[in-house]
Amino acid sequence: MNGPMVRQLIATTALASLFLFSGASEVSAQAFISPFIGYNFGGDSGCPEITDCEDKRLNLGVAFGSVGNIFGAELEFAYIDSFFGETPGASSNVLTLMGNFMLAPKFGIVQPYGLVGLGLIKSHAEITVGGLLEEDNNDFGWDVGGGLFVYFGENFGIRGDIRHFHAFSELSILGFALSETKLDFGRASVAAVFRF
Repeated sequence: MNGPMVRQLIATTALASLFLFSGASEVSAQAFISPFIGYNFGGDSGCPEITDCEDKRLNLGVAFGSVGNIFGAELEFAYIDSFFGETPGASSNVLTLMGNFMLAPKFGIVQPYGLVGLGLIKSHAEITVGGLLEEDNNDFGWDVGGGLFVYFGENFGIRGDIRHFHAFSELSILGFALSETKLDFGRASVAAVFRF
């Protein structure tokens, strides 16, 4: 792991912790763990739109956070395999680590939310013929989105979510930046919510 990547990871973790602890200060805030499954659409993903897509890329991840009656915060990790498509002799993936601030007014068992955050977007692409061509991009990025919590009792619920991710830096291949190409995609997901 090189120096710039370590600095980005430390900065992302510190920022995410700040988001988490600022959201946890609300008196009625409750911590949660939320494993999710979803797929990408738009931007650089294989699905041009959220509907009528045959080339969906599975997203798996988990969010840890705290949410009260108005505000919340979370740290979210997601992994996307074969993000740039499936080609013989090639592989790719994208990892995201985001710290998000949430505006989440609660109405009984329903809690809609909007969120915005910053974090790390790491993309990896490799042509496996002898491992000759391999590229990692470790970029700061942002996300914005929203969704809905629905609670079934004090400790369990579900959530639906749509988000947009965008990297600040241009993608590069073999050290050359691709002009005007910043990793950009949306994600739709569903999740379980365990509160404690």
